[in-house]
Amino acid sequence: MKPSLQLRLSQQLTLTPQLQQAIRLLQLSTQDVHQEVAQMLEENPMLEVAEESAPSDFSPEFTPPASHDSNDTAIAEPARTNDRGADDFGNEQTDWNADGGTAHGTDDEDETYPEQAAEQASLREYLHSQLTTSSLDDRDRKVAGLLIDALDGNGYLAQDLPELADLLPAELGVTLDDLETALVQLQHLDQPGFGARNLSECLTLQLKALPEDVPQRDLAVRLASDHLDLLAAHDFARIKKLLRCSDDELRTAQHLIVGLNPKPGNTFDKSVADYVVPDVIVEKHGNQWRARLNAEAMPKLRINQIYANILQQRNDKNSSQLATQLQEAKWFIKNLQQRFETILRVAQAIVERQGNFFEHGEIGMRPLVLREIAEALELHESTVSRSTTQKFMLTPRGIYEFKHFFGSGLTTESGGICSSTAIRELIKQLVSAEDRRKPLTDSRMSEILAQQGIVIARRTIAKYRETLHILPVNLRKSL
Repeated sequence: MKPSLQLRLSQQLTLTPQLQQAIRLLQLSTQDVHQEVAQMLEENPMLEVAEESAPSDFSPEFTPPASHDSNDTAIAEPARTNDRGADDFGNEQTDWNADGGTAHGTDDEDETYPEQAAEQASLREYLHSQLTTSSLDDRDRKVAGLLIDALDGNGYLAQDLPELADLLPAELGVTLDDLETALVQLQHLDQPGFGARNLSECLTLQLKALPEDVPQRDLAVRLASDHLDLLAAHDFARIKKLLRCSDDELRTAQHLIVGLNPKPGNTFDKSVADYVVPDVIVEKHGNQWRARLNAEAMPKLRINQIYANILQQRNDKNSSQLATQLQEAKWFIKNLQQRFETILRVAQAIVERQGNFFEHGEIGMRPLVLREIAEALELHESTVSRSTTQKFMLTPRGIYEFKHFFGSGLTTESGGICSSTAIRELIKQLVSAEDRRKPLTDSRMSEILAQQGIVIARRTIAKYRETLHILPVNLRKSL
């Protein structure tokens, strides 16, 4: 083939650094955004935290975006490309004011941070402190201390005693009998259940620590030590036959066992619980539900006027770096504003479509997919996906991730559509109201829902039941 020149025309989407930053900020959680802000404040001297309330270019309450000419500055509403591709953010020609508008927030001096919980003693620290106050001699304390160090996070002794004895150095002179004696001493410290080698032994130790006059304590001990598998399977008929007990006696013993702690070590070594800061707050105004931005979730930034003034007075080559940093600071503020504006628009669109949820709860949830929100707001579906991932809204019913309001649906006999979330709520209501002696099977729940016009297969009921962590019918049966 002879070499030749050909001219081709093609369209290609180029992601500028500013657009890449806008997309990244949108997909970050609020906590990650604040970390990004902290990093920018450290790296860019042109950016600073506003010390006083600064005017914002958009309101934290949702206002339907007014139409504007394509030449207007796109701050309140992100510019959209014609093809609605990845660049749903967009107008690189935006003019900037030197003082840079910022989102509402609180000053650093006024910001309140949750107090860290006091550090709790670990499981091993607690048990070692128990040993120091016991009547054991020094050698017995040291051997029991070896066993404490071998416990897992649940408080169980994961290794067999013969195996543990083989691992210990011979110069310690610790025999298998020493370990067995120390284990008994460990298992009878103030809080029973530690040092058990299995669930049955753990429950039995706790039951034996109860006063002897506790009703059906001995029956509960026999159940936990010898027939725990039958109790877990709710095979009450066989248990009554083996232990020769009545329904009331078995019910009392079962109640004792259920009230025990199967993992006593879990009360220790707890980390401080994570918390989320909602991005938007949903409130009812008259007969309408409206979303507004949460001011506490919004960083309050502005351009550093001192450096900006220095830059205006200098024209030498050394000022080029400051000019670059100034432009980066302006873009960062703009992208933050666009992030919160996009989140607010998506949140309000969700609120408008899920009004029945806010009025009636899960049972009022309607089917909703990302594409519906994307078409309504003229955004790309990927933009809506980023806007709903790790974003939370505070409602009168609690804090929910945006993703919670999306789900598929099933067609009813009347031709309507019922969301999978509403069906799961119906299943929860059926199970909560069932007769525990004759719990509802999956087939029976399918029939009940069919009577309400919701045709759903038994296997689908089973799938929803498992996602709700509801036990099968044989395990829900009680005396």
